[in-house]
Amino acid sequence: MSTVPAGHIELERAVDSIIVGRRHRHDHGDLAPLVESIRRNGLLQPITITLDGHLICGARRLAALKLLGIKTVNVWVRSGISDRLGELLAEQDENVLHKPLTQLEAAALYRELKTLLAEDAARRQEATRFQTTADDAEDGGANLAPPQFEQGKARAQAARMVTGRASYTTLERIGRLQDLAADESQPEPVRARAAAEVERIKAGGSVYPSHLRVNAELSLAELDQLAADPAQPVEVREQARVEADTVRAAEQEARAAELEQLAQAALARVKAAKAAGKKKPARPALTAVNTGEPVPFPLTAFLATWDDMAGWWTHYDPADVGPALTAEQWARFEETIAGTIAFANAARAARQDRAAHIA
Repeated sequence: MSTVPAGHIELERAVDSIIVGRRHRHDHGDLAPLVESIRRNGLLQPITITLDGHLICGARRLAALKLLGIKTVNVWVRSGISDRLGELLAEQDENVLHKPLTQLEAAALYRELKTLLAEDAARRQEATRFQTTADDAEDGGANLAPPQFEQGKARAQAARMVTGRASYTTLERIGRLQDLAADESQPEPVRARAAAEVERIKAGGSVYPSHLRVNAELSLAELDQLAADPAQPVEVREQARVEADTVRAAEQEARAAELEQLAQAALARVKAAKAAGKKKPARPALTAVNTGEPVPFPLTAFLATWDDMAGWWTHYDPADVGPALTAEQWARFEETIAGTIAFANAARAARQDRAAHIA
C-alpha cells in the first residue's frame, strides 16, 4: 500500500463516483503511455479527492482508468482542501508535475486564480483592518492569519503559480482576446477577429501577433464608426473611409506589428483632422508598406516582444524541430537568429559606450 501523506486517508472508491467537476485542462494529451503503465504496473500514484468525492489531483489517471474499464480504485481523501481556491492550487500543482497546460488552459487557470487570490487578500485585509492594539489582539485578533497574498499583486502571484514566472502579460492578452470575442457590445468584425485569433493561439500560434492584429481591428472599427457617423463633417467621414480602405488593402502584405502601427496612425490622423476641423482628407502615409522599408517600432513593442519570448526554447525539443522544418522555414529561422545576434552585439556596444561616457 502507498504511504499516505499527512492530512489524507486512503479508501477504495468506485471510479464512476469520482466527480471531475469544472477543470481548466480540456486536453488530456496522449493517454496511451499512461494506460500501458497502469496496465503493467498498476496505479503508482493514487488519485486525490475531497471528502465529498470531487477530484483534486489525477484527471489524466482517472481518464486512463476509465479507458481500461477499471471499476474501483484506491484514492487519497484529503480534508484540508474544500474551497475553490484550494482546489485550484491543487490542480495547478498537479499540472506543474505532469502534462503542461495549453496556453488557453493556462490563461483560464490564471484568470480564476488571480480573482480568487485578490478576493482572499481583500478578505484577510478586511479581517485584520481594526487590529491595531494589544487589546484588539486579546479579543481574538491574534488568532487571525495574516494576509496570505498581497492585495494588488494577485496578477504576478497567479502568473508565477501557473507559469513559474511573474510576468502576466501574455496571460492577460489571451484573456482580453477571449473577452472581446464574447463581448456583444463590440462590432462584429472585432468579435470575429478576436475569435479567430483565439483559435490561432489554440492551434499553437504566438500570442503577441494575435494581440496586435486585434488592436488593428479595433482601430479599423473606430474608423468605420467615424465614416458612418452622420454627425461628423463630410470631410472627416470621407477621410475615415479612405484610411480604413487603405489599411485593409495593406493587410495581406503587412506583418501584425506593421498593421497595428498603420491602423493606429490612420485613426490618429482622422482624429486630428476631426479636432482641427480640416476640410480635406489627408493622404494616408503608408511609406513603409509602399516602399518595403520596415516600420520603426517603439521601445514598448521591443520589450513586449522579448517578454513574450522569455524561455521560449524550453518549450520545444531541438531533435523534433530541426528535422521538421522545411528548407525555407529553416532559412528564415537562421536569418532571424543571425539578425538577432547582430542586433544584440550592436545594442551591447551602444550600451557599453553610454556607460563609459557616464563614468
